[in-house]
Amino acid sequence: MRLTPKKIKKLVAKALKDKPIWKAAKGYKYLEDCENGTVFITQGRIKGILIECNVNAKVIILDAPLAESDKTLLGTKIIASTTEIKQL
Repeated sequence: MRLTPKKIKKLVAKALKDKPIWKAAKGYKYLEDCENGTVFITQGRIKGILIECNVNAKVIILDAPLAESDKTLLGTKIIASTTEIKQL
């Protein structure tokens, strides 16, 4: 079977149309689905507050498991807006 440019375009169009729909794990939601000011905890036990969310999410990290030894984990950070969180 020979692939022509027309067949390639058709295959690409079909692949882009039939993309999977991703959902958060049971009991979790994505940061992009929350409102500004939401207090959250991640699966890695990082606790924070959502400041704003566009393509990425700007958050304030309040507590992290390794924060005692490394204080650079705390403060304002930019993380993915598709991070799975539990809203507190």
